[in-house]
Amino acid sequence: MKRHFTDLDLNRSVGNLLRLGVIFSVITSFIGFIKLFFEGFEMPKDYASLEVPVGTIWQSFFASLSRLEGMGIIQLGILLLILTPLVRIIFALVGYIKEKDYTYVIVSAIVLGIMLVSFLMGFAH
Repeated sequence: MKRHFTDLDLNRSVGNLLRLGVIFSVITSFIGFIKLFFEGFEMPKDYASLEVPVGTIWQSFFASLSRLEGMGIIQLGILLLILTPLVRIIFALVGYIKEKDYTYVIVSAIVLGIMLVSFLMGFAH
């Protein structure tokens, strides 16, 4: 007999998802800090030298990550931490659809839309 998906199952799954997202983020960032330490990173005397032109932010991130530089690994950890709540909302939305709880489906879709718009607006500036 097939077991039904319940609220308790959804809450446990979402809680585990959030825990795993934070754990992966911390481990990734910690590995990046260790790598950065062995690369001999020194704080710049002029912070303007850290500035990356707006159009090349993602390119510099992926280039740094592909070379397995410590800074790129740390940025990946931060990106994982930022994306964890977004994935949580998507996960909950799917769970609410499976439960056929359409009130929460609508609320989750609105929250997801707000988050996506805020990410895109923040990236534009």
